[in-house]
Amino acid sequence: MERPDLANVRETERAMLAADIPETLGAFLQERAETLGDQVAGQWFQDDQRLTFAQLHERADGLASSLSELGVRKGAHVAVMLPNVPETLIVWGALGRLGAVMVPVNTGYTATELSFVLNDSDAQFLVIEEEYLPILARISARPEMLTDGNIIVRGKASGEQNALLELIEKGAFPFDPPVRVGASDLLNIQYTSGTTGFPKGCMLTHEYWMRASYTLAFTRGGAEHGIGNVLVWAPFFYMDGMWQLLSGFYLNATCYVARRMSMSQFFTWLTDYQIHTCTFPEPALKAFPPSGEDARVCLKYIYAFGWRPESKRTMEGRFAGCAARDAYGMTELGTATVTPMAAGKRNFARTCGLEAPDRKLKIVDEAGQEVAPGERGELWVSGRGIMWGYYKRPEANREVFRGKWFCTGDIFYQNEDGYYFIVGRMKDMVKRAGENIAAREVEAVLNELDEVIESAIVPVPDPQRGEEVKAYVRLKEGVSTEACPPAHILAHCEAHLAKFKLPRYIAYVDDFPRTPTGKIAKQRMLAGIEDLTVGAFDQKDGVWR
Repeated sequence: MERPDLANVRETERAMLAADIPETLGAFLQERAETLGDQVAGQWFQDDQRLTFAQLHERADGLASSLSELGVRKGAHVAVMLPNVPETLIVWGALGRLGAVMVPVNTGYTATELSFVLNDSDAQFLVIEEEYLPILARISARPEMLTDGNIIVRGKASGEQNALLELIEKGAFPFDPPVRVGASDLLNIQYTSGTTGFPKGCMLTHEYWMRASYTLAFTRGGAEHGIGNVLVWAPFFYMDGMWQLLSGFYLNATCYVARRMSMSQFFTWLTDYQIHTCTFPEPALKAFPPSGEDARVCLKYIYAFGWRPESKRTMEGRFAGCAARDAYGMTELGTATVTPMAAGKRNFARTCGLEAPDRKLKIVDEAGQEVAPGERGELWVSGRGIMWGYYKRPEANREVFRGKWFCTGDIFYQNEDGYYFIVGRMKDMVKRAGENIAAREVEAVLNELDEVIESAIVPVPDPQRGEEVKAYVRLKEGVSTEACPPAHILAHCEAHLAKFKLPRYIAYVDDFPRTPTGKIAKQRMLAGIEDLTVGAFDQKDGVWR
């Protein structure tokens, strides 16, 4: 007899294959409007704004007609630098209707970073919050096609710029796109930090988004599980915020959207809005000890990404009826593994679950040969809706694709029950409070300093943020630490990096251990060190550790 947890995943896969999943984002928003109409789709509770499913569809359609008049056509690259506001979703829906491609831009970017993404993505249009116009004004060079007439401002537009709200209001509904848009058409170029350092644009199709959000919705039990209110706190410029929204829509739910995550307000949001599901940060469990308020929490399912087994046990014991489940995915893949509702005691291991519906996985050695159960190797993934590849990065694509297989760069093993366990990242990255920070990108900024000959970025374990950024700096011969103090290094970083990428710890070294080819051997550098904060300057607390 098949185990219940395996049967659960296979039943979800059969349901997915049989389901009539919309081909495109535009088709999905139209279907939701026809089905749910005046039900609230999104509630931006801190700004007292809301959109019904009907309003979302109508405004996205109307904006699509206005953008078409501006010259936005199928395949056009449109950068979008907006915070978590209703218009971000309206813009995405409009671009999806046209077959245009959204390039989400991190709202914390400096002019240096914004210039990189605009130029690397070949952006032809830019939708931007008025607040960020001074950052745009400081970039060194725009893409050739990004003229003032192709800039759309949420707020006060000037000169040849266009006002976003006016375009939405004057748009015609219904809108008939001039060119057919299909599941395999590109919807996003989603920038993510990768193994080679600087951000790379993942080319993601309509099918990617439709299937990823459907998978995440129905591994939570589907609409029959009674999930009516979803908390969305992740930024819309990352995939997390958007898949949380879309999976909520699949569940016939209302999404309560925060401007940004606030640990101090998190539990208040859960109780005030009777939230049934969300991505739950593990530190919040300790930040809010058990109290009489627990009885007001209505959670039925949470994503417990990377949680310790004891935390999952505590969560399910503290909030009756709430399932805490881990999963594994990447921007490049969507979801690769899920922990099913029927996992039972298997859930209380440090596992990220079983092979997700519509995904095939294998763990391989350095020669690309599958390893035996229990042995460690790199996880490879295949299936429908995986990214096309990295935009304009043929070398990176050669590195990560082996035919139909995507090489994740993460080390896994699989136990005898078929469950997958992540051991660590091959990638040279720091994951700070959910933000992926490429070491090479920060190192490149540090190495721009005249006083610095080379640097190395490593992660430091941190109980609140998962990991913090530590910079090892080797100064040029004859340059003292007094001539290049931590304050000088940080000031340079602040001018070129978003706040979340700034090193918290800075240490000076005379030299680095090397590989035979002369590269810095980070693992040897860190071997045997129990506390990576010792001997470093802590810029947060302003002290030497």
